[in-house]
Amino acid sequence: MAFGAHEGGHVLFGRLFGLKTGVRKVDFAGVPFFAITHEGRPSRRQQFALSSAGFWMQHATSETLLSLRPHVRAADAPLLDGVLAFDILASVAYAGSAFAKYGPAERDTRTMAATLRVSERWIGALVLVPALLDAYRYFHPGASWAAWTSRGVKVGSVLLVLR
Repeated sequence: MAFGAHEGGHVLFGRLFGLKTGVRKVDFAGVPFFAITHEGRPSRRQQFALSSAGFWMQHATSETLLSLRPHVRAADAPLLDGVLAFDILASVAYAGSAFAKYGPAERDTRTMAATLRVSERWIGALVLVPALLDAYRYFHPGASWAAWTSRGVKVGSVLLVLR
């Protein structure tokens, strides 16, 4: 479900920009995987949004979950726990790839960095910080500072499309 939301974000934004969406096989450290592709010539801002869309979907699902069910850890809700775990662990994995500058050329963090003309490590931090804050919120649901800081970083990542 969470994986589908991430990948669906790429497809959704491609469709919003009128681009034909496809799938291409890629290799990540010997593990076969895939990348969502878009035919056409998106602008730099559109390309940033296309690459960021998966993270934005993760942010939306995590934020909705933690806002509506802040005590989800205490509830018997394994599906919700799994969604949040995917969002956090996927962001940590992407951040690790960004910090190491390792993985397929199609990785989201590399493309985001290229479109913003910044180091991929900055994008890794941008992806990692809300994930760590959301993990903290899972264990400390009353930490309003973590909720508002996480939300601020998430909104900031969307606003970068204006850069």
